[in-house]
Amino acid sequence: MKEHVGAQLKAVRMAFGLSQRELAKRAGVTNGMVSLIEQDRVSPSVGSLQKILSAFPMTMAEFFTRDMTGPEEVVFRAKDLPDMATGPIEYRLVAATRRKRNMSILSEVYPAGSDTGEDLLTHSGEEGGVIVEGELELTVAGKTWTLGPGDSYYFDSRLPHRFRNTGEVPVRLVSANTPPSI
Repeated sequence: MKEHVGAQLKAVRMAFGLSQRELAKRAGVTNGMVSLIEQDRVSPSVGSLQKILSAFPMTMAEFFTRDMTGPEEVVFRAKDLPDMATGPIEYRLVAATRRKRNMSILSEVYPAGSDTGEDLLTHSGEEGGVIVEGELELTVAGKTWTLGPGDSYYFDSRLPHRFRNTGEVPVRLVSANTPPSI
């Protein structure tokens, strides 16, 4: 536990771009205290750790449950996005390997004439997206719209919905949903 606190504090401090001196100043503790904790030479009291963590937008619980020591990818190249689809529609998932994702971001391609199926979709959460290219027909709770480049949508995913490309060119869009369903 002691080693975890030092390594975690250093990882959090570095993630926020703070020097030991700046962290100490913001937290109202000595630079030496921060240094000794990070080196695992002292184990901070709960009160001291709470005082230090007040310099970050982070609770004590988040400090102990977030793994800041392991590198999280930030950039995901198009060629590396896995296709999560089983049919003709392409669903390329951003950050598929990221631990504890709180949303799904998808790069989607609907070939001409494709759709999500006759059965309307429903799932928990919310979803939204922006059309990049082509025209997409969206049906939500019995109402239908045709969306073109730059148009967007956002709705409660528990409402029955469907996506269709009724045109002759592929539709490209970027969407997000939370909680992640993929």
